[in-house]
Amino acid sequence: MNCKILSKFIEEWAPLGAAWSKDNVGLQVGKLERNIKNVLLTLDINDEVADEALKKDCNLIISHHPLLFYPIKKLNLDSDPKSKLIEKLILNRTTAISYHTNLDFTKDGVSFELAKKLDLNNIEFLAPSESSRKKVVVYVPRNSVDTVSRALFEAGGGIIGNYEKCSNQIEIKGTFLGNDDSNPTLGEKGNFEIVDEVRLEAVFDNWNISRAVKAIKEFHPFEEPAFEIYNLENDNFQYGSGAVGNLERDLSQEEFLNLVAIKLNLKNLRYCKGSGRRIKRIAVCGGSGSDLLNRAISINAEAFITADIKYHTFQEAEGKICLIDAGHFETEYPILFELKKRLEGLFKENNEEIKVFISESKTNPIEYLKT
Repeated sequence: MNCKILSKFIEEWAPLGAAWSKDNVGLQVGKLERNIKNVLLTLDINDEVADEALKKDCNLIISHHPLLFYPIKKLNLDSDPKSKLIEKLILNRTTAISYHTNLDFTKDGVSFELAKKLDLNNIEFLAPSESSRKKVVVYVPRNSVDTVSRALFEAGGGIIGNYEKCSNQIEIKGTFLGNDDSNPTLGEKGNFEIVDEVRLEAVFDNWNISRAVKAIKEFHPFEEPAFEIYNLENDNFQYGSGAVGNLERDLSQEEFLNLVAIKLNLKNLRYCKGSGRRIKRIAVCGGSGSDLLNRAISINAEAFITADIKYHTFQEAEGKICLIDAGHFETEYPILFELKKRLEGLFKENNEEIKVFISESKTNPIEYLKT
């Protein structure tokens, strides 16, 4: 199996189009046509990770944070650490791929895995994506509906929540009059024709619209297929920010803080006191999620776990919600286990003897002083 097949598999779950527009996701270094020996998973790529990949015979590294986030103006192989790391990957024939905010914003992504790590139930997005979907409507002869609908589904259409291949099919009458240069599939040019058609509707994520149009033009039997694309205003519950769920039973603040420390293997954490209520409904956001604080308060969560929280944000939360800074690395690390599980399933299904490792190298730059 090559890297291209693997990346397509992951991107069906966490599409690159779902990422923040300023992010740099996908291929970072190397080639997608490279056949995979073994895979190394990590939050960040550094020299130690590159050496570990070589030692474990991994020629594919998948990281959460992009190796290349800001544009590189030059490759200084004498003194620039990033340039020398890129050189090492290239010389070792190692491909590096990153899945960052697309993995943050997808269902069962970073925040969902953090919520599962804390044993939360009934998990859903804290803030579902807004207006990221369109409806595609195409008018199809009755005997071609199955062919065209299948093509639309394969192009990423018809997914609503936990359901796939969703569509509306409404029988209608279509009319047309072809000129002398036309070549109609039904009827004759120069004649006013009335034909039985089906209005076929399916929803698409914005980033799949070009695939939808391509599918229509390729599989529709008409010379000039008629189709329409509408913006949708309803929330997209397949993608969003953060997650929220419930504990099996309510806990005191002290009990909950101890639970978080144990589940995330924390050496310490920062927090502010909440409303005084017992804690059961929990909001989380892996990585930097302070901007979701008011959302967490508005949905009546008793606690909100994220990272990189500023002093004044703690002030804003105090007395309203137990706000916990559990660390950037620590709140994102659980996603690596979900990636490992999915990739191992892919390889097993395809009878591939490819191993998946979670990096043992130190990539968290933060140290803790023992006093």
